[in-house]
Amino acid sequence: MPTLHWIGKEKVINHHLDVPFKVLEHSYGFDKGKQTKHETKSGSKIIHGDNLEALKALLPEYEGKIKCIYIDPPYNTGNEGWVYNDNVNDPKIKKWLGQVVGKESEDLSRHDKWLCMMYPRLKLLHKLLADDGVIFISIDDNEQANLKLICDEIFGRRNFIANISIVNNFKGRSDDKYIATSHESLLVFHKGNFITNGVPIPEEYSKEYKLKDSKGLYRLQGLRKRGSGSKRDDRPNMFYPFYYNKQTNELSINQNSEKDIEILPKLSDNTDGRWRWGKETALERIDELTVQLVKTRNEYDIFQKDYLVRDGENKTIKPKSFWYGSEFSAEAGTLQLKSIFTKKTFDTPKSTDFLQYILYQATNKNSIILDSFAGSGTTAHAVLNLNKQDGGNRKFILIEMENYAESITAERVKRVISGYGEGSKATEGTGGSFDFYKLEQPLFNEDKNLNEGVGIDRIRKYVWYTETKREFSEPTQTDNKHFLGTKDETAYYFNYEPNKITTLNRDLLATMKTKAEQYVIYADNCLLTKEFMSKHNIIFKKIPRDISRF
Repeated sequence: MPTLHWIGKEKVINHHLDVPFKVLEHSYGFDKGKQTKHETKSGSKIIHGDNLEALKALLPEYEGKIKCIYIDPPYNTGNEGWVYNDNVNDPKIKKWLGQVVGKESEDLSRHDKWLCMMYPRLKLLHKLLADDGVIFISIDDNEQANLKLICDEIFGRRNFIANISIVNNFKGRSDDKYIATSHESLLVFHKGNFITNGVPIPEEYSKEYKLKDSKGLYRLQGLRKRGSGSKRDDRPNMFYPFYYNKQTNELSINQNSEKDIEILPKLSDNTDGRWRWGKETALERIDELTVQLVKTRNEYDIFQKDYLVRDGENKTIKPKSFWYGSEFSAEAGTLQLKSIFTKKTFDTPKSTDFLQYILYQATNKNSIILDSFAGSGTTAHAVLNLNKQDGGNRKFILIEMENYAESITAERVKRVISGYGEGSKATEGTGGSFDFYKLEQPLFNEDKNLNEGVGIDRIRKYVWYTETKREFSEPTQTDNKHFLGTKDETAYYFNYEPNKITTLNRDLLATMKTKAEQYVIYADNCLLTKEFMSKHNIIFKKIPRDISRF
């Protein structure tokens, strides 16, 4: 597989492992239209801070749990006039590049800088994505080819889904030198097990459903497979006969009478084809099939009744690789944001309809959605809209490093929840809640010792997660204060006291009340012999040396 190389790559390829783990400090909650000091525990979060560090901070709670990720990173156009500095020369990025890449950073092209910035962030996003999750990335031609190659490397080339063209400017950009660009790209990757929900059927398609029976409107679709892979040899198990009794109008896959007419999937050249359904599906859904005489061939064929509404659910179709419509345009996003703030506050925000179209096909009612380049907060707006429409409980996590994280990103979400506008232009609130966090101190100091300033509770959560890969909750069973919990017949203890040396000895063992097959015990020192620990299945881990780093 071809891979992309650039100056600085060797310094950032594993940099996500070196990113310091910082804790999230709760600033306020927003619930029922009011700001509160207490956490709402809604699961929805807005985080102000560097997105690389924030993604690292999310790992203990969210690794492998994010169903849908959408990001709209800098396009690296070289235009420095935007609110979101788009040429990767932001002082924060330049400082970070100097620290991570070193002196080589002075020789980087803007494309090198952009790749150095994106690579570790994508590595952490990959860790957070669920096995059945999907990531959507907006980009334009400045970095689209580079982005595709590094995503092939990180997510796996076989997990590439599509490069969708989004028409976002009907007239085209008049300042382009040769071609008036009217589209941008949406790269889509998954992690191996994603299944699309499809998207609502377009109005022009619904006009095809002209037939009607007791189950509702439907159209006829041939059951015989067409196009590529339609030969019998392609799927031999999908070549089998149907039997049709003309007198009783009964269809079966078993012959019940000598008068039954055998119907086989034949191609136009009269060679053997195959059906779209296997025998098992045909048995389960035989009531959806009907027989028609094809006059041009003077033979019977099988057709499926394709219902507009099936099992109470509206029909969906696979999204196309080309999205065109006023709802996807940059102008739509600008007007939507202006209606919330009554003035222009952000350049080129994405439209909520665009994000809802993504969420419709990629989430269920309880999914967690992450946007680590949150900008004006369109992703949260779309999540709240969709929850209001279908009664869902989707959660959003937004990360924004710029100073407008509260004045624009969070403020927009507050107004969407509570309602905005006046008179005939008033928009009803969606309801919902979220918590606002800031990135604070690192868990480990520069000397690699534990930072006691973050508090024992956060340290306990971190240690538990590094051992079990599970979210921590305080144990309910009675034991000593060092007990973290049990998993897979192993009991975990974190014997830690601020400003005090702790020891694993027989006195500590005497206070432990949980019975387990194995014990993992953290402390500063250990006075037990190796023979004793082996006999009693005790594993000693030294603080802080043996605490795992993400």
